[in-house]
Amino acid sequence: MAVGRVDVPGPEDPEEALAAVVALRRLAGRLEVEAVVEAVGRGWTWAQVGEALGISAQAAHKRFAPEVRARRGHRPGGES
Repeated sequence: MAVGRVDVPGPEDPEEALAAVVALRRLAGRLEVEAVVEAVGRGWTWAQVGEALGISAQAAHKRFAPEVRARRGHRPGGES
């Protein structure tokens, strides 16, 4: 995932600014999931993931475990 410099419109153009907010939220969401999947794949605990995200281990597990399991199931030799 390549992330570079992005020019973000100011609030004086609400249509452009709000469209940018939506795009940034989507990008942040994808980056968050990818980073959590990578972290868990490297052996991080849910407590470490939660701490990094500013949430509890339980909240991190509830939010991301289904995606982690789904991606592991699609890896060669991965467990479901």
